[in-house]
Amino acid sequence: MRDLVEIREDIDRLDEQIVSLYEKRMELTSCVAEYKIRTGKQIFDREREASKLSVLSALASSEENKDGIRELFEQIMAMSRKKQYQLLTSRGITGESEFTVVRHPDYSGARIVFQGLEGAYSQQAMEKFFGENCDSFHVDTWKDAMNAIKDRQADYAVLPIENSSAGIVSENYDLLVEYDNYIVGEQILQVNHALLGVEGAEVSDITNVYSHKQSLMQCSDFLEQHADWEKFSLNNNAVAAKKVRDDGQKNQAAIAGEKNAEIYGLKVLRNSIQNNKNNSTRFIIVTGKKIYTEDAKRISICFEINHESGALYHALSHFIYNGINMTNIQSRPLQNRNWEYRFFVDFEGNFREEAVQNALRGLREETISLRILGTY
Repeated sequence: MRDLVEIREDIDRLDEQIVSLYEKRMELTSCVAEYKIRTGKQIFDREREASKLSVLSALASSEENKDGIRELFEQIMAMSRKKQYQLLTSRGITGESEFTVVRHPDYSGARIVFQGLEGAYSQQAMEKFFGENCDSFHVDTWKDAMNAIKDRQADYAVLPIENSSAGIVSENYDLLVEYDNYIVGEQILQVNHALLGVEGAEVSDITNVYSHKQSLMQCSDFLEQHADWEKFSLNNNAVAAKKVRDDGQKNQAAIAGEKNAEIYGLKVLRNSIQNNKNNSTRFIIVTGKKIYTEDAKRISICFEINHESGALYHALSHFIYNGINMTNIQSRPLQNRNWEYRFFVDFEGNFREEAVQNALRGLREETISLRILGTY
């Protein structure tokens, strides 16, 4: 049996040769990029790469090495493409931006739409972002809010997108794809749920509780202590509070913000009933314009990829290679395509940064479709 130290010395020598060969290959990659810049050829040639991988894996001396060699050269080719994208960007070949930069957004005179009724968390998020005296109106559903922008009844809409306890609001991810509206800001709101009933009611009287499904999820620990209560999901917490007030029945309660007790003349039966005492919801501010501010530091995108092994890894590798920090990734199923998904990613950066331009170029070339949902 060979000594381990001796084996490692042989490996070190081989590694040095691999490094040298890799650097020579990258030099040739630069020559390829120069040629493609002159001729206008696309960087990514899927058919050539697939053919090349088949040829290289066939050179393996054993079946067990074929997959490893294929994976190795998939990585080398991917890094070669990324280097070519960088060279294009360094030459100022960045493509025309879809978005217009604005120095300071002017919200004066803007009309804002939120879903729900007075007292809704969306209203509170709106007032925190735009100010308490902003010109606003409310609609029944999130889809109605997106339509209000489409029909030019509103300039901006406020939509919940994610809760720290209950996770994403999946319907609003789907609406971002369905509508030609874009994220221009976000507002994080600490959410404190209360159990509200009519005057004279006590917790022991309650049999029915009403709220939005997300809020019911966020208060699951409290509700499990009252397993005999019937739970009803409504469009909005404020709608639930109004229903309890209008029905005037002692056996009904709403889960909503404490502010709704004052608005709808209800009694706080229990306060702070959410599972997570630091419960927060992230709201997005959307508009029909492709604009962003100079100091934007986060970008939201969505993309579709081929339904094949390694496709998601290769897409996300553009963030790794360019040193970009992803802050969120979600997936939503594609309609009429079972077990295939659209991916949503938030990441740190600004359109003017070369790393961001490189990553977006690579994703645009190597995914089925890429859409920028906004930067803020």
